[in-house]
Amino acid sequence: MVPQDSTSTHGASSDGSSPSDSPLIDGGPRSSGGTGEGIDRKIETSLFTPRRIGIGVAVVLALGALAYGVWTTATGGQVYNVDRDKVTVSTVKQDDFQEFIAVTGTAVPEQTVYLGAVEGGRVEEIYLEEGTMVEKGEPILRLSNNDLRLQLARTEARLSEQRSRMQQIRMDMEQRRLGLQRDLAQIRNQVRQLERQHRRQKQLHEQDLIADQQFEQTRDDLEYQRRRLALTRSAYRQDSLTYQTRLDQQRSQQQRLDDRYETIQEAVQSLTVQAPIDGQVTSLNAELGQIIGAGTRVGQVDKIDRYELRAQIDEFYIERVRHGQTATTDALGDTTHTLTIDRVYPEVESGQFEVDLAFEGDSPPAVRRGQTVRLKLELGQPKAATLLARGGFYQSTGGNWVYVLTENGDAAVRRSLRLGRQNPNHFEVLDGLKPGDRVITSSYDSFGDADRLSLE
Repeated sequence: MVPQDSTSTHGASSDGSSPSDSPLIDGGPRSSGGTGEGIDRKIETSLFTPRRIGIGVAVVLALGALAYGVWTTATGGQVYNVDRDKVTVSTVKQDDFQEFIAVTGTAVPEQTVYLGAVEGGRVEEIYLEEGTMVEKGEPILRLSNNDLRLQLARTEARLSEQRSRMQQIRMDMEQRRLGLQRDLAQIRNQVRQLERQHRRQKQLHEQDLIADQQFEQTRDDLEYQRRRLALTRSAYRQDSLTYQTRLDQQRSQQQRLDDRYETIQEAVQSLTVQAPIDGQVTSLNAELGQIIGAGTRVGQVDKIDRYELRAQIDEFYIERVRHGQTATTDALGDTTHTLTIDRVYPEVESGQFEVDLAFEGDSPPAVRRGQTVRLKLELGQPKAATLLARGGFYQSTGGNWVYVLTENGDAAVRRSLRLGRQNPNHFEVLDGLKPGDRVITSSYDSFGDADRLSLE
């Protein structure tokens, strides 16, 4: 039998609290004295603990990966559904590949002559306006230049003086020539007389019929006149050479004056600007009273019965573009026109250089100055090749692969390829495709990394 004081000790704590509120001692439960019920409070545990959540997520991911692997193995890779009407399909073909570039040409007259002021001056008259049709030699405007007119007057005066000087030299030379010829004639006459006298006196002297002194005097006179004749002839020749030299010098000076006079006269005439060719005055930059400097361009005349095209081409092609290459265009009516490169300008500006292309035959009548025309400029001879149409796929794949339709056309699979040359219409296929293959050539940007497209 348990003492009474022992029971009261288990029923209440010393501070008056109930047994159920007492903490567990050493983790063991305590039973009540008579009923057997537990005296400790029950602690409930949550079902979704962080550990259990993590394990569940890992299991889901593993199952998903397994399912994806099974699915891709069965279908041949990642599949992307595509609306058939929203893609462009092109068929690979075997044809001649013509490498060409698209350029834009501007119509310009085949011949353009600029109007320039050879000598500066003041604009006195303007005879025509822009757009007027002119004939060669027709005056367009007139300048005035007082300095040129003064130079012309001074040169004309010097030329007149030079002509007078030459005339005086000729007169002096003629008078000198006549005087020497007269002297020569007199000396010859005296020589002949003395020779006859000497012959007679010689015969008489041999017969001792005349004195020695008389004979010797005649002989000396004859010798003197002979020497005088030789000297006069020499002087005549020397004077002729001297006067001829002076005359040649004066003639050269006069020729220089004549040339200067003609030059100044042409400069004065050039103050009237004339049309250099038959054509149209398409530009005229002059106003009445305007002072124009020498060499200033004042306008231009175009020959408008024939045009050519001037095109700008990227400097990347400067080594491949040369004289004689051909280009075609369909932009001028319904007829295809062929042009030939007539001139290549070597200067490069802003990354481009220019070429002139001439029409084969007559230029189209519909072409107008400044009109732009799209051209296909051929860079080489056509060669047989496997061709694929250009499209947006190239920006997505760099030309390394494409989507090729299956035989039934319900799907397209990814296929590697190798491309070669290209033109604005086609790529040259070197490997990976064959004629008859159908290829999606529109953009692939929305397809992601899909290995297979399902066409719906």
